[in-house]
Amino acid sequence: MAKGDLPVLVGVGQSLSQWDGTSGADGAPSPLSLMVDASRAALSDSGADLSKAIDTIAVVRIFEDSVGGAPHPHGHNTNLPGTLARDIGAAPDTLIYETVGGQSPQALVNEMAARIHAGDADCVLISGSEANRASKGARRNNVEINWADGADADYEDRGMGPMMLSREEIKHGIVAPAYFYGLFENAIAAREGHSRSQHRKAMAELFQPFSVVAAKNPYSQFPEERSVEFLSTPSKANYEYADPFLKWFIAQDAVNQGAAAILMSSSKADALGVPEDKRVYLHGAGEAADDLISLRPRLDGSWAMQTAIDRALDQAAKATGDIKHLDLYSCFPCAVFSSTAALGIDWKNDPRPLTLTGGLPFFGGPGNNYSLHGIAEMVSTLRTDPGSYGLVLANGGWMTKEAVGIYSTQKPTRFAPAESYATPTEQVTLCGEDCEGTLETFTVTHGKEGPNKGIAFVRLEDGRRALAVASPAALATLREDASPVGRKVAVSVDTEKERGTFSFI
Repeated sequence: MAKGDLPVLVGVGQSLSQWDGTSGADGAPSPLSLMVDASRAALSDSGADLSKAIDTIAVVRIFEDSVGGAPHPHGHNTNLPGTLARDIGAAPDTLIYETVGGQSPQALVNEMAARIHAGDADCVLISGSEANRASKGARRNNVEINWADGADADYEDRGMGPMMLSREEIKHGIVAPAYFYGLFENAIAAREGHSRSQHRKAMAELFQPFSVVAAKNPYSQFPEERSVEFLSTPSKANYEYADPFLKWFIAQDAVNQGAAAILMSSSKADALGVPEDKRVYLHGAGEAADDLISLRPRLDGSWAMQTAIDRALDQAAKATGDIKHLDLYSCFPCAVFSSTAALGIDWKNDPRPLTLTGGLPFFGGPGNNYSLHGIAEMVSTLRTDPGSYGLVLANGGWMTKEAVGIYSTQKPTRFAPAESYATPTEQVTLCGEDCEGTLETFTVTHGKEGPNKGIAFVRLEDGRRALAVASPAALATLREDASPVGRKVAVSVDTEKERGTFSFI
């Protein structure tokens, strides 16, 4: 292991299965099998024999290990890194099971590149997958599948990380990603002066080109081009979930997808004969982590995205205009609105596609692992366009944890490790008593019977913020097409439930 060596990506692979339980148990994938297939594809893609050279394997955490107490209905693989190593014939010294968050694929690339540069690793395999489609299909069709497995090898389990939601947020019903992102989305809609229908049209115009990319991608779980009219119109196939979102504005997790990437030292790549046209370098990286959503001063954008993107561009000595290829995290439209704003991109007129995969609603949203597919697509794209630069933005939580990488086949003159996560210095103070203020943002959650709860943030004149749920009359107002953001409201706090309820004044 040579200290100071340049890290380089040399192999990428992806896997996909459309198995959904309707054809019986034969061919059912598992998280492990999807990782194995993707990892073997990455090894083959490198153009060299690397399986015995792998000294580190890092695995992105799967859904079932990302929520405390979650069941393992098909049996528990208690050592995914170890079983992956076993099945691909590798014997690494280091095994890692990464923490929760969609930022983790890019964060792992940043970290492993730094390890290689420091001389602490020579050849690293990063892999991840999700088989939620198989799990849901097996249960729906009463098909028995078995994912139970394990290995004796020691590994580092990084756990689930810090909580990304607070007791106050939970008490007010902010418990699902779409609810958090709905608050962001309606803040952006209000800033733009959009009614609900106008903003749904804007979201559809943003996402329609993503569906075009997904329709042509052989690794897409949902390869179908969608029209602006379909995406913006509520229907049985595109139902309301949390205002202003319809189903196809949301990351779709019913996928069977795996991805892998191999990162190694340039000297090791030379020794093993990795062809030059396979090599893609990390030129810049940036990472940032934001506060709980209720404590953030700004809700119509992302401080963490802005900071991580700026850090990566600065490290690569590049401007947005120098970046030809983009894969921006697209779990919800507001994530893309926020990242394009951070990059200074006019999404309506900029000719650059904003995704290489097709995005999380259409390509598929494989949990924490989506951006490893983005990285795989970026490597493949840059190989066909030598010397150009690409940017991958990976997002975790509710625009909570951001990791950015800037890539090119152009060999850099030097490598600098990513700085440690930036954290914000400003917070909003929460108000826990009766108060009056203006509606800052909101969402309305939906069930099978229709809209069932309105959740809002209220801003007081003194700058504090109150969390509140809607009274029945206020819920009706929230369901009107015109945005209610900016209207005066009164919040009454039930001290026993520790929850505020708001009404329009």
